[in-house]
Amino acid sequence: MNTTALFSGLGGGADGADGFSMPSASTMVAAGSTAAIGYVLWEQLKFRLYKAGKNGYQMPGPASVTPVLGGIVEMVKDPYGFWEKQRLMSFPGMSWHSIVGVFTIFVTDAAISRHVFNHNGADTLLMQLHPSAKNVLGERNIAFLHGPDHKALRKSFIALFTRKALGVYVKQQDEIICKHIAEWMKNGSEAREMRPFICTLNQFTSQDVFAGPYLGSNADRIQFSKAYSAMTDAFLAFPLCVPGTTVWKGRQGRFYIIKVLTKAAAESKARMAAGEEPKCLLDFWSQQVLAEIKEAEEQGLAPPFYSADAKMADSVMDFLFASQDASTASLTWTVTLMAEHPDVLARVREEQERVRGNLDAPITGELLNEMKYTRQVVKEILRYRPPAPMVPQVAQKPFKLTETYTAPKGAMIIPSCWAASMQGYENPEKFDPDRFSAERGEDVKFASNFLVFGHGPHYCVGKEYAQNHLATFLARLSTSVNIKRTRSEVSDNTIYLPTLYPGDSVFSFSWLNQKA
Repeated sequence: MNTTALFSGLGGGADGADGFSMPSASTMVAAGSTAAIGYVLWEQLKFRLYKAGKNGYQMPGPASVTPVLGGIVEMVKDPYGFWEKQRLMSFPGMSWHSIVGVFTIFVTDAAISRHVFNHNGADTLLMQLHPSAKNVLGERNIAFLHGPDHKALRKSFIALFTRKALGVYVKQQDEIICKHIAEWMKNGSEAREMRPFICTLNQFTSQDVFAGPYLGSNADRIQFSKAYSAMTDAFLAFPLCVPGTTVWKGRQGRFYIIKVLTKAAAESKARMAAGEEPKCLLDFWSQQVLAEIKEAEEQGLAPPFYSADAKMADSVMDFLFASQDASTASLTWTVTLMAEHPDVLARVREEQERVRGNLDAPITGELLNEMKYTRQVVKEILRYRPPAPMVPQVAQKPFKLTETYTAPKGAMIIPSCWAASMQGYENPEKFDPDRFSAERGEDVKFASNFLVFGHGPHYCVGKEYAQNHLATFLARLSTSVNIKRTRSEVSDNTIYLPTLYPGDSVFSFSWLNQKA
């Protein structure tokens, strides 16, 4: 091909036989530099316009940002330090930054955060998850749903968290916790980083409670756990989904899990149709779905969109995934804070002895309801260190945040659940379970600031399940072992993984009553 002739046809310069000459290297560099400078100036001007509101309002934020990258490098290097600096720019209130060129608003005011959580739809705000979220979780994950489908699905979930259902789950939670504490104690005197062990406990608990009878042999469960871990690892990796990458392996893990859970859903429906008693969350949902299918048939309507086995599998996978990192973080904080506050641990033990009597007997839902102080401690752990500190949203069109400020379309809006938990409460930086006592009643006074489980359309439906899990764990831990923490220079730090964890979690244990 005659390249010169081709360019000539496009109308080149006057030099050369064909009236065209390639621009010199210096000309091309100059043009590129001019374009880059132009983009940088445009981006800085855009952010200046975006941060301005009515009546002279100027949202606090950095004086300038790194072109294109914004604060992403600092955020990756030190996530806690980055977001804490952002919080201090305006607390309570709003501040801005750029994340890879996206205008990002960090909301630290509890009332504004509730306002953000209250809106979810194609014409307001949609949740913004990890760049790999749709590859790892699938396009129809509940986090991406909104509107009538989302409402219908959540309504169906109500049957999964009745008092009867929660009672069945508590029994399973208790059995698994006892088993894992016994395993820990085989090397209890050895100081170890306990986060991986707590993660395993939580993983087994979730699997047994949500779909236990249907996950097959021990070897099948191990494979299921590996697939699940691959999904989790994908969220900590570079967002590239091609064969061999961590994200690709996470996606393959999802395919395996959906295959297993689709078969489980079919088996569960068959058991429930035969009139057997529910043994897990999937069974309770199968009961509900079968009733909804029957009702739809009687009315001449199509069955619910989520009633197919594969759709049910997708939702159960969501429960498994949602319960993993958040609950593991809270369980880790439970051990950590009890080691750091022996006075609180002593009061929990006293209540356990008084309420339970026989400490070897199974813990039930009824007993949990009597553990007033233990449940105060659980609620304070969640307030003090919310496992999911922030929930990003993206404005689908200009979105009014306050009377003086409207976020531009495309802005990322990040309400901080942690910042909300540090507002209103007396001495909020202090770990103080008594704040939730009947006498002080801060749980009532500042209920609107307790955003640990979110708010609005995506409010966590598993709230009671999660709190029961922590209460059962604390009840067993407190009456089984003594806890000793091995501290280091990072012990008082808080880290994002991406949920909140202590800087380290190195513990050793001894049996409380010197069991053999």
